[in-house]
Formats: sequence, C-alpha cells, structure tokens
Amino acid sequence: MYSCIFIFWFLQINKFFSTVTYNISTCYYKISEDFHHEGDVVIGVFFPLHTFYTGKRMPHPTIPYQYLDYYIQYNFKNYQYILALLFAIEEINGNHNLLPNISLGFDFYNVRFIEKETLMNAVIWLTAHSQTNILPNYNCKKRNLTAALTGTSWITSAQIGTLLHLFKFPQITFGPYDPLFSDRGQYSSLYQMALKDTSLSLAIVSLIAHFKWSWVGLILPDDQKGNKILSDFREEMERKGICIAFVKMIPATWTSSFVKFWENMDETKVIIIYGDTDSLEGVMRNIGQRLLTWIVWVMNTENHITDRTDYFMLDSFHGSLMFKHNYRENLEFTKFIQTVNPNKYPEDIYLPKLWYFFFKCSFSDINCHVLNNCQTNASLDVLPRHIFDVAMSEESTSIYNGVYAVAHSLHEMRLQQLQMQPYENGKGMVFFPWQLNIFLKNIEIREKRSLDWRQTINTEYDIFNLWNLPKGLGLKVKIGSFSANAPQGQQLSLSEHMIQWPETFSEIPRSVCSESCEPGFRKVTLEGKAICCYKCTPCADNEISNETDVDQCLKCPESHYANTEKNNCFQKSVSFLAYDDPLGMALASITLCLSAITVFIIGIFVKHRDTPIVKANNRALSYMLLITLTFCFLCSLNFIGQPNTVTCILQQTTFAVAFTMALATVLAKAITVVLAFKVSFPGKIVRWLMLSRGPNYIIPICTLIQLLICGIWMTTSPPFIDQDAHFEYGHIIILCNKGSAVAFHSVLGYLCFLALGSYTMAFLSRNLPDTFNESKFLSFSMLVFFCVWVTFLPVYHSTKGKVMVALEVFAILASSTSLLAFIFGPKCYIILLRPEKNAFSHIKKKTSSRRKNFPNI
Repeated sequence: MYSCIFIFWFLQINKFFSTVTYNISTCYYKISEDFHHEGDVVIGVFFPLHTFYTGKRMPHPTIPYQYLDYYIQYNFKNYQYILALLFAIEEINGNHNLLPNISLGFDFYNVRFIEKETLMNAVIWLTAHSQTNILPNYNCKKRNLTAALTGTSWITSAQIGTLLHLFKFPQITFGPYDPLFSDRGQYSSLYQMALKDTSLSLAIVSLIAHFKWSWVGLILPDDQKGNKILSDFREEMERKGICIAFVKMIPATWTSSFVKFWENMDETKVIIIYGDTDSLEGVMRNIGQRLLTWIVWVMNTENHITDRTDYFMLDSFHGSLMFKHNYRENLEFTKFIQTVNPNKYPEDIYLPKLWYFFFKCSFSDINCHVLNNCQTNASLDVLPRHIFDVAMSEESTSIYNGVYAVAHSLHEMRLQQLQMQPYENGKGMVFFPWQLNIFLKNIEIREKRSLDWRQTINTEYDIFNLWNLPKGLGLKVKIGSFSANAPQGQQLSLSEHMIQWPETFSEIPRSVCSESCEPGFRKVTLEGKAICCYKCTPCADNEISNETDVDQCLKCPESHYANTEKNNCFQKSVSFLAYDDPLGMALASITLCLSAITVFIIGIFVKHRDTPIVKANNRALSYMLLITLTFCFLCSLNFIGQPNTVTCILQQTTFAVAFTMALATVLAKAITVVLAFKVSFPGKIVRWLMLSRGPNYIIPICTLIQLLICGIWMTTSPPFIDQDAHFEYGHIIILCNKGSAVAFHSVLGYLCFLALGSYTMAFLSRNLPDTFNESKFLSFSMLVFFCVWVTFLPVYHSTKGKVMVALEVFAILASSTSLLAFIFGPKCYIILLRPEKNAFSHIKKKTSSRRKNFPNI
C-alpha cells in the first residue's frame, strides 16, 4: 500500500511541479484580478484568490518561481468557490421552471485583505465606475444588481456589509457563522448561509475527552469570535476536566517575525486551531514550513495554503482531525469540474493561470487569455487533492445555497410582479435590490436550511482525518461524526481503526501535563499549577484506588483490608487465640500438664495422708487448695478457642471464684499457723477457733464477697464478644470485652488484697519452730503471686488482640504455678525423695533437740 502511495506521490511531483524551473510569463501579471460573467441579473462576488505580500522590489518576469512566493500566494483551493458559483448559475439558467427568460451572472472581485481596497471594489461594483473616477450614489450603467456574495473572512463581510447596509443592499455571506452579523440594527440586510457553530466547542472537547487528552493548546484569532470561542472552550474543558496548556491569539496583521508565538509549542501534543481560512492563513503557512510532525492538530478548517516549492515528503498536518458540518455530497458538482477548461469559460482569468502552472501551457504572445502547448486531456480532477479538491467543500455548499436563495427570491418577486402587471413580461425584470430582502428572510432553499438568523442551534458534524503521507496524497477520510441532539454518551461516534496519526506516533498519542496515577495512588495538585498538573502519592493505610487519576482514595470497610498494592480490598480473616494456633496450642498444653501435675500431687497427698508432713500442714486445707488450683489451671482453657457469650462470662467468673478460693485457703492456712504458734496463753476464743477450725470459715466468706462483686459485674455490664480489626493487619480478632473496667479491676484488686493478707500472715509465722512449718513457702508464693498480677496490669493495658488474651492466660498459669510449686514442691520432695524425714522418729528427735535449745517452748 505504501509503495503505491509513494509512486503516486512521485508521479504527482514530477507532473505538477516541473514548471518550477520555468520563467514566469509577463502575462501572469497583465491579466486582471477581476472578471465578469454575463447575465440579466448580476451577483457581486468578493473573496480572496490571490494573497499579496509587500517586498522591497516588484518581481521581475524572469525571476524563478521559488523566489516569487515572497510576493504572491495563489490559494488554489479557494478557486473551487468560483466553480461552485458557476455550477449553481448554470443549473439555474438551465432550469426553465426557475427564473424563465432571465439569466444570472456575476462580477468577481479579488479581496486583498486591505480595507481601503475591499471597500473600493464594492463601490466600483455598485457604481460601475473605474477606480480613478468614482461617483457615489450614481450608476453609469443600467445593470440589474441583485445581491453581494462575500467571504470567507468575517472581517471582509463586515467591511462590505457596513457599506451595503446604507443602501439596504442584500448581502449573503458563506464564511463561518458569526453572531455579530445577527445584529439587525447594524446588518439589516445580511444573511449567513453557514450553520451556527454553537456546538462546535462541545464536539471538539468531546473528541479530546474521548482520547483522554487533558493537556491541550489553543490557537485562535485575536478578535471577537476568537474571544467568544475561547470562553466556550474554557467552559466545556472545565466540565470535562481538561486543561489548557497555552492560548495563542493570532494578531490581525500576521507576520512570520512573531517569534514569541511559537514559544512553548512543544508543551503539548494536541493543539486546537479555530478560525476561518483567511485569519489562519499566516499560521497555517508557518506550521507547514516548520514541519511540526509531533502535534495532532484539531481544526474546524483545512489548510488552504500550498507551497509549490516544497519537496518534503512529510507534512505537518498529516494525521490532523477536522470538524465539518454534515452536508450531503454533490456528485453532479464533481462531474461538472471534470468539464471545466479555459476554452469553456474564456472570461475566467484564473483558469489560464491554473493551466499555466500545472499543465505546462504557455501564454500566447498576442493574447494572454489564449494558451498554447497544453497537455491533452488536462482536467482539474487530476490535480493532487492537497492542491485542488473536487469534493464540494462546506464553503462551496454555502455559495451554492446562497445563489439558489437569490434565484428563488428573484423568482418569487418576478411572480409577484407578473400578477400585478401581467402585460409587461416582455420588458424584462425591473426591481430595486432592497426589495429582495422581503423574500430572502422567509425563503427556504435546498437542504431545508433557513436564511433567517434564527437557525438550528445544535447541528451535526462530520469528523475527518487528513491523510497526507507522502505529502501530496491529500485524502480526507471520514472517521466519525458528532450529533449534539443525540442522547448523552452517544453524541460522538468514531472509527478509531481508520485514524492515521502523525508520523511520530505509532499509537494513540498521549497529551497530559502529568503521567497518570496508577491504581494505588492518588493525585496531589501542585500549588500554582493547573489541575491537570499534579504528582502521585500512595494511598494511606487501609485505603485503595482501583482506577487511574483518582483525587481521593477509598477507605476499606472495617471488615476488609487493603492489599500491598493498595488497589483492592480483601475480606479480613477472623482470628482468635485458637487451639490450632501455635500460641494457643502451647498455652493449652501447659495448662493440661500443670493440671495433671496438680492431680498427681493430690494423689500423692491422698496416698500419704497419714504421714506426719501431710497431717502437720492441715490435710483438709491442702486437699482443698490442690483441688482449687486444678480449677485455676483449667479455667485458662476458657480463654482459648472462639469466644462466645457463655465463654466470655465464664472466663472472668471462674477465674475470679477459683483464685479467690485458692487465696482464701492460703489465708486460712496462714492464720491457722499463727494461731497455733503465736499465741502463748490461748484464751477461750482462740481455743474455740482452734478446736472448731474457725479459720476454715474464711474460705466461704471470702468467696461470697467475690461472688457478690461478680454478680454486680454480670448484672450491670457483663463481658461481651468484641472485635479488634486494627491490631493485626488483614485479620479481625474476636475476643471478649471485659465490659465494666471498674468491675474487672475490682476483682483483681480483691485478689491482690487477699494475696497481701495471706502474705502478711505467712510472714508473721515464717520463723516458728516447727519441723514442717510452711509459713516461709506461703509467704514466698504470695510474694510471687502478688508480683505477677501487679506486673500484669500495665503490660495488659499496653497490648491488644490475641497477645492480650495470651498474657492473661500466662498470668493465670504463672500465679497458679507459684502457689503449686512453692507450697507443695518442698512437701513432695520430702515425701518422694526423703521419706526418712517424713517419719515420727525423725520428728521426735528434732523436737527433743529443739527443746534443749529452746527450754521455754
């Protein structure tokens, strides 16, 4: 495909640009810029075909063509406007049902963009005088002037319109729609053929948003239209979150010396160009010369400037996107162009110039309108499309419709005249141009487009992609459309696979101020910068972003957690101090081992219940303490496993009651020892306490007090199942909440109070002279017990989750083990390993020696 395109491009260059080496004929400058096409009713036509530049010297006839471009520029594509005018007039003149016996003609005047010359041309046409002899308000020739057709620049139309407004002379413009001309007070007889561009800004911005281009430049004319469209673009872009990288305003007097205009042009890869062909002429030429092939141009008009000395294969506008109003293609016009030649229209002064440039013709030495040595079968339809396009353009369609509007208005006026004066039809048509305004305001032309300024606001646009690689291909391929009347989300229709991007890009270009923030990050705007310029920062803990370029991260629910990439929330797994957990398994194993050891010690004491060491240490209290310690060990199992309401209540109640009974038993043992050895002369009360085993009543009394505290706790604010979703990442820890913290600490405080009392009693009897006195062991076990729970409180409050539960289990096991080890460890040692010390003979021997040493005992 590309090889075929290259061959085509090479042949076109050879065929059409070989004339560059020829010398320019003097006929090129002798031929007038203006010409006349005969007709009974004449339309004045004003638009540019030549663009002139001022130099230090006028061009010489023998100067090569490449140096001539400094002084003159021929707008080849604008010549289609002349052909559209001819095509419409020939159709009308050949239609016997429209303006019978009356022919249309036109006077063409080239516009040079100089206000004085523009107005001069208009006055010359109105008065039929020469430029050197003008008499205002006087027409030296009897001509039926009907209307003026102006374009393509709104400035030209405004200049001529100001003059024609004085005479109420009908004026039809075919350039882009301008709200300024809707002022009926200033332009009472001006009618615009172009559709409104009210939805153009929405269409362009929708395309920009579709390709996710957020950093876009603007090039606009520095006039009222440019300022209006700039306001529209800003509004639409703000709604779509698109930022303007820069705004370049094209001055009315453009020169290539505006160096600052091209500064910062490389900041973006997408630039919107808006304006008419005349206001953009200088900018378009400079863009073509600079070969800006890394920019996607989004335009409302195509480039009409072609530099014939340009041999570059690349083109700045290749891959551009262009918006045009949706018009029905006119195939008859294409056929008409194929028949156009200088012989068919000898009055047309521009056809000889075209044939001279592109078909190797030469001007006759006798008559500059006669051509010699032309190529056979020369036709405009073989010219490259970037030079001359045979498809009817939007402006040509407006010209075509404008001529028909005049014809229909004249026809209606003619019918009205015949009804009023039926016998004067042979005199031709006599009217004043201002009379045409009545008919122009109400008539509807082909395409059903109203001439009135109250036109349809929302219109449809076709979107074209310019294929111009190699340069000269000049294809405009329709790749989509935009309809503002379509439902939201269906307004833009694109065939992206058909788009050819500029040579720099192999895929859809990216035009952003800052690279997108990937999922897991959020945007942070930079101070003093546009909202599209930002930096990316990771989402905070337990927050995610699963889309690009988010402003705020989303917080995961309490039941979920963010993954390490912070782009998704996952369900947290339920966690608790389970039996299959290594920590829970270890604690449960220790608990069972210690419980088994306690049961084993109970068996030892039961087996050796009649030995002195068991009898001497209050056998009943020892049994009770061992059984209570077994429950103390086993109550820690309530803390392991998945909590529920029952286990939460049993955790604290069984722990509190079991430890209260254990400490109360130790306290009873300590008091018994004190009563037995500390009182030298026991009274009746002491003797009654000893005989009736009064200290044993301490156990139920202390237990009842603890039960009362627990009862109040369970009634007012009992423990309940709680969740800790923050301590362990990715897990929800289920644990028992203590409920009332005051009640929990009251239980612990009461236990510590009992431990302190037991320690005091045991400490008082630590040096009593008894063979099996256990006061020292009681005091030491209470000291360890007290230290364990005093240390437990601050550590407990500084931990959370499963560790907090494990810590409480450890405290229970440690404190219970201290009681078991220090109270019953020495006794088991004597019973099992030193049985000789557990005999009555040994006790008597120890007692005799002690009496010798202590005769008072």
